[in-house]
Amino acid sequence: MIAGRLYICPTPIGNLEDITLRVLKILREADLIACEDTRRTGKLLQHFEIDTPLISYHEHNEVKRTDELLDKLGQGRDIALVSDAGTPGISDPGELVIQAALKAGAEVIPLPGASALISALVVSGLSTERFAFEGFLPRSGQEREERLAEITVETRTVVIYESPYRIQDTLEDLASRMPERRLAIIREISKIHEEKIYGQAGELAEKMQERELQGEIVLIIAGRDKDEDQIDFTEIAVLDHLKLLMDRGYTKKQAIKEVARVRELPKSEVYKEAIVIDARVNQDG
Repeated sequence: MIAGRLYICPTPIGNLEDITLRVLKILREADLIACEDTRRTGKLLQHFEIDTPLISYHEHNEVKRTDELLDKLGQGRDIALVSDAGTPGISDPGELVIQAALKAGAEVIPLPGASALISALVVSGLSTERFAFEGFLPRSGQEREERLAEITVETRTVVIYESPYRIQDTLEDLASRMPERRLAIIREISKIHEEKIYGQAGELAEKMQERELQGEIVLIIAGRDKDEDQIDFTEIAVLDHLKLLMDRGYTKKQAIKEVARVRELPKSEVYKEAIVIDARVNQDG
């Protein structure tokens, strides 16, 4: 059993008053603070008059630093892990060292605190009973298309982080797939210019063209209503049923699964119909 303890310490995402008393106590008492940016964390420590030594731990050095931090834990040194803002390991460095510390037998202690994910979710006005966190979407390509297709058919509330430089593209992608789906754009949580924008995907994609959103953005997407894709399949062929779902954002695989379920058909039978779609695409190409 490793003697040193690794503390996961959330830091403010905007308002410095959001740091907890317990986090401050650990930051003072730890032997070392592993942080994403020593300059940014240095300012935080200076504000609270904390002089614990810092070591950088970020996406470019986390493999090397993980080994170093494990050695220090093995020496019995307590380490506080922080990111620039929010909870380490949530779309920020930290996951690797946490997993390694647990595997090595070190005690890992999570401290409650600031999280843009949870703050945005609870103020979204959307269901919090079941939700999925997607982090940042892929910027482009097939991987992005597949992730958007998954979100389209997801019945849980979906939370993503988005850059102000890509939010309009994401809104337009969502609008093309689910124009009537409810969204919430939560911007600059806990900061002076905090803003909450609510509406349907199509409406917000058009509305946001008129302005440039800035700062940290969390986008919350309502889950697909089970009645949303109701189709009277008794009036249409299997192939048309597949096309309708794919037009709504389903991947071919998802559409086959859904059509087979609704029509109570073997997937293999539906797949044979789906081959026609591929053949037509190849002909057109």
